[in-house]
Amino acid sequence: MSEIDRRRFMQGAGALGLSASLGALMPGVAHGALRKDVPDIIRKQVPSTGEAIPAVGLGSWITFNVGNDMALRDQCADVVSAFFNAGGRMIDSSPMYGSAQEVIGYCLDKLGAHDRVFSTDKVWTSGDGLDQISETRKRWNTRKFDLLQVHNLLGINDNLPLLFRLKNEGQLRYVGVTTSHGRRTEDLIAVMKNERLDFVQVTYNPVDRKVEEYLLPLAYDRGIAVIVNRPFRGGSLLDQLEGEPLPEFAAELEVESWAQLILKYLIAHPSVTCPIPATTNPAHAAENMRAATGRLPDDKMREQIAAVIGVLI
Repeated sequence: MSEIDRRRFMQGAGALGLSASLGALMPGVAHGALRKDVPDIIRKQVPSTGEAIPAVGLGSWITFNVGNDMALRDQCADVVSAFFNAGGRMIDSSPMYGSAQEVIGYCLDKLGAHDRVFSTDKVWTSGDGLDQISETRKRWNTRKFDLLQVHNLLGINDNLPLLFRLKNEGQLRYVGVTTSHGRRTEDLIAVMKNERLDFVQVTYNPVDRKVEEYLLPLAYDRGIAVIVNRPFRGGSLLDQLEGEPLPEFAAELEVESWAQLILKYLIAHPSVTCPIPATTNPAHAAENMRAATGRLPDDKMREQIAAVIGVLI
């Protein structure tokens, strides 16, 4: 990283029940209905193209693995509807998430919302990646993904060239690689140094901060967008903070919950493009999106957020 970029980098670093009514959150919007107008929210640029996308996305690990239970599928559709109505776009999934891909396809079909989504999925096989991608397209009911990623570096020597080929052929917009739980960080860094990736996906939150040391600055320097998985540690971080009052300084950010405070901590980082919290609750999906509005914490306040959470958990 050049000295100028390093300086810019450092200067920029900076529970409702399932029966909750979306009408109470968004008056005049029927439960599950899509609105045409969306809130004015914070967007972050994809460095490789300059495209701006909403700064909070939606994950599907565990939460959308509901099989053929139609009541639960419809609940997932309500989550997606609330997410879109609050200004969200990126939805992320994987072949390893059980029925999540099929459920996302069901939600998008039901809502007529294929044109609203920034579609993000993965290839997760050491065999024929093209066959798996073809199946993934069928499950989403889409012809072209915005982003496909090599999941946890599996079969990367075959799958990464495949994704670049699909991109070059116009069948894919962006190429990425993922890791989670802080595993294989050094392997990911090697790929970032040697390949022109559009995205990486990593685990990051105010407790798990290892990526701040080198990976996030490298992403900034290489012009790679960063998706953050496990922003709430799979929900356990919010469970540990439940009942604890927000710090006084949180009022300056106009946050209503620990979830919003954590998400603001993440999206304020100059390298972070989009955290992808998962939820089964439409109200929580809307609440998470409201973190992408208003003021973001500066460097000092980000350190305060991490310090307070470190003491409480």
